[in-house]
Amino acid sequence: MATQGLRRGAFARAVKTTGDVVVDLSQLVFADASLTFDLAILAQRLRKQGRRLLLRDAQPQVTKLFELVGLSSQPGVLAV
Repeated sequence: MATQGLRRGAFARAVKTTGDVVVDLSQLVFADASLTFDLAILAQRLRKQGRRLLLRDAQPQVTKLFELVGLSSQPGVLAV
């Protein structure tokens, strides 16, 4: 199922809110490059606003992907 358009819309709305943004990943069993890219862009936009991206309850395989591509080590990105 193509979720990129839905995801980008939700991320655009998140940038317009206040405070840190929490993304609940507990039900996500597969992540690809487009999700990783979108999260990196979201984190960058939030960081410019002095905010953080909190990645909640990612499955081990998703956490490993984020570590491999460096998403989890970006400033302002925290696994919670």
